[in-house]
Amino acid sequence: MKKKILAVMLIGAMVLGMAGCGNRASDQNREEVTVTIFAAKSLNSVVDELITMYHEDKPNVKIVTSYDSSGTLMTQIEEGAACDVFFSAAQKQMDQLEEEKLVVDGTRANVVNNQVCVVTYKDSGTSVTGLSDIAKAKSFALADGSVPVGKYTRQAMVNAGMLPETEDAVTITTAEVSEALGGIEINECANVGAVAAAVAEGSNEVGTVYKSDTCGYEDKLEILETVSYELTGNVIYPIAQIENRDASDAQKEAALDFIHFLTSDTAKDVYEKYYFDTKVK
Repeated sequence: MKKKILAVMLIGAMVLGMAGCGNRASDQNREEVTVTIFAAKSLNSVVDELITMYHEDKPNVKIVTSYDSSGTLMTQIEEGAACDVFFSAAQKQMDQLEEEKLVVDGTRANVVNNQVCVVTYKDSGTSVTGLSDIAKAKSFALADGSVPVGKYTRQAMVNAGMLPETEDAVTITTAEVSEALGGIEINECANVGAVAAAVAEGSNEVGTVYKSDTCGYEDKLEILETVSYELTGNVIYPIAQIENRDASDAQKEAALDFIHFLTSDTAKDVYEKYYFDTKVK
């Protein structure tokens, strides 16, 4: 009887072992795919962390990132750059790509909101208190108008009566901003990361960045003012899958799955850690 019981136990163990090997083989045989995401520079840190989390559950999916201003990334997509997912810092760029039929229907979603902040470096001794008296600064780091944070800053100045009314704040040049502020020296930056770095290292007395960009700079940057949505309008970050004709079916499926993760409740907790507002529609 004991021998029979032992034999049954051994057979059971072998079956379980074979099933386990089968599962491991299945994991190893899952097709490895690469998904390329173009994301606004202000999303660099949070998206990097989310990719690490995603990879723990989907090790067969390699995520390749490209971070820059949303305007630059939009242009690259229009010119045919290989991209599967676009995560923009503004609606304008996504709207344009959608009009050009470069966005996959039904995949677009608003993910987070942000706020423009006037910042200075720690112990700068600046007399600037916020946007309204930013002309008091000796120098001002400001993103180009094609960069969302630069556009939102200009729009806030228009709404505050600091710049003349215009149909599109993007068209207001850096020289025109300087003139309106009494000839202040302006360091025109290519993206919001460059603005944050310029102020943090003391190259410029003040600058405008997103609140999320101050995360990790707490010891180097001081927020002088968080500019209200009444002045800037909402700073919505949309995401969508991009039409990539060279992508395989598996790649397209993985790209959509990655978007679902980036818009999940799990991801919301991470965005909030980086000072993003997840209460968006």
